[in-house]
Amino acid sequence: MPKYLFVYHGGTTPTDPAEVEATMAAWGAWFQGMGEALDIPGNPVGQSYTVSNGSVVDNGGANPASGFTVVKADSIDAATEMAKGCPMVVNGSGSVEVAEVHEIEM
Repeated sequence: MPKYLFVYHGGTTPTDPAEVEATMAAWGAWFQGMGEALDIPGNPVGQSYTVSNGSVVDNGGANPASGFTVVKADSIDAATEMAKGCPMVVNGSGSVEVAEVHEIEM
């Protein structure tokens, strides 16, 4: 079954303990709802750096990543449907970029 990379952009980091608990519960419920389609839960990420020919920029680019997940799905359409349930998509604080992971032999 094909795998898809979810790259999270945006979102907020709650500071109030009740908000932290509610946020973690929302992510947990979403992950649990994906069942066996959830291949690699991933994690949030810190400051991103953009490396190009001749430079390294520490601003994360135009749309810095805030985390990642890998899922299994029958199609890109099925994967994007899963991504619509992401808590930060639902609450409007962020977005999810979805791309198929292509397996290659080295």
